[in-house]
Amino acid sequence: MAKNLEIAGLLDCYGEMLTQKQHDFLDYYYNEDLSLSEIAANEGITRQGVRDAIKRAETQLFEMESKLGLVRRFEEIKQGLNEIAEYADLINAYNLRHSLSREVNEYSVKIKAVSQILLDK
Repeated sequence: MAKNLEIAGLLDCYGEMLTQKQHDFLDYYYNEDLSLSEIAANEGITRQGVRDAIKRAETQLFEMESKLGLVRRFEEIKQGLNEIAEYADLINAYNLRHSLSREVNEYSVKIKAVSQILLDK
């Protein structure tokens, strides 16, 4: 299951760099959960032909990620934004408990909102 999610993420990021057939086969297999036989029947080729095309496309996706690291970097940024939102919550809670500054509360709410907007993109 983890490999399926990994391939789906790589396909989202690098899918446009594959041929249309490679993209379609990976999409059918990983996102639409079609079997190799079902894809072969729909495309009019052999099951082995589908398997070979999928394996070549997977290799290309992993090579692109190895060279560019965009998916890894995206996950790091996402994790960082989640941490920023958590720290903003902590700052806000501390400030409310100690009745320190309305501005600090407003800024921490804004920080959390911006991080959430970026996470939702």
